Amino acid sequence: MKQNTIICRCEEITEKEIIKVIEQGYHSLDEIKRLLRCGMGHCQGRSCTMIIARILSQKTGQPMSKIKITTSRPPLKPISIKVLSEYKSHEE
Repeated sequence: MKQNTIICRCEEITEKEIIKVIEQGYHSLDEIKRLLRCGMGHCQGRSCTMIIARILSQKTGQPMSKIKITTSRPPLKPISIKVLSEYKSHEE
């Protein structure tokens, strides 16, 4: 892969950015996720997590079996402020 390849499409994070934080000493998917927001977009990491794990494995020498995969959460559908402002509770 070229280093300017976008790995996390939702957050537009490149391979170069991922490699940079790995070289700074961040060696887990959770750390990379917190620093770069990889896997926090609409797809919740379904398209980038395994690619990032593979890069992490290659750069650190960790076998893929030792890399803890982050938990995927179901995507949430964004709603507008207008919808929220018009919401009426059943308790009212």
